Amino acid sequence: MVEVQVWVLIVVLILLLIGGAIAGFFIARWYFKKQLKENPPINEKMIRAMFRSMGRTPSEKQIREIMRNVNSQN
Repeated sequence: MVEVQVWVLIVVLILLLIGGAIAGFFIARWYFKKQLKENPPINEKMIRAMFRSMGRTPSEKQIREIMRNVNSQN
C-alpha cells in the first residue's frame, strides 16, 4: 500500500484548489465576454423601439445622446 504523508496531501489539495480557481476565473471571463458580444446590453435599434412603444419618434440627436449616456456609465 502506498503511504502518503499528510503534508504532501494538503499541499496538493491547496494547489488543486488554486489552479481550479484560476481556471474558473478565466473560463467565466471568456464566457461573459462571449455573451456580451452576442447580446449587447443596448443599441440604437433598441432605443428607437423604446421610443416607438411610447408613441414618439426620436431624433438622431436624442438617440446619440442616450447612447453617449449609456456608454459613459460603462
